[in-house]
Amino acid sequence: MTDLTGQLALVTGSSKGIGAATARALAAAGAHVVLTGRDAKALEAIEDAIHQAGGTATIAPVDLAEPDGIARLATAVSQRWGKLDVLVINAAVLPQLSSVADIDQGAFNKALTVNVLATQALIANFDPLLRKSADPRVIGLTSNVATAPRAYWGAYAASKAAFEVLLDCYAQETRNTSKIRVAIVNPGATRTA
Repeated sequence: MTDLTGQLALVTGSSKGIGAATARALAAAGAHVVLTGRDAKALEAIEDAIHQAGGTATIAPVDLAEPDGIARLATAVSQRWGKLDVLVINAAVLPQLSSVADIDQGAFNKALTVNVLATQALIANFDPLLRKSADPRVIGLTSNVATAPRAYWGAYAASKAAFEVLLDCYAQETRNTSKIRVAIVNPGATRTA
């Protein structure tokens, strides 16, 4: 990984799994990492692990489904650091697998809120801070089902397909007007939008 000393990275869903591993890797590369997620205790454990490994991190518990949570987070980052170098959009909701005819509307709505609407809100709120960076990057973590749908994965696949389209459009919109680079990453392949 590139040397990220002096850079600020924010990772959504960093309390466990891929988000936690990504946060630890960014910190090991020298970035100060803002850890976000709903579980403050789990975020504290990741923060402690980063500190013990010689890195730096700050926890910022936030529920991406909460209407004002993202705006409050962006305001706090702006006031404390004034810019953002790396935005990793990792948090996602996987609703219960079911046939399309049997998708639970409440669970589907939550997946769309976190996986799609929160992505747009993150871009809208952090774009001004990314533009203040000398080398801004947005990394969106997705799933193979976004482009290769499977039976019973309809709700999640639809939300991740919309997620990818939003990020791809953002990449095209910023390509010639800023330094922002966007990457859409899934377990099977990585592509730069």
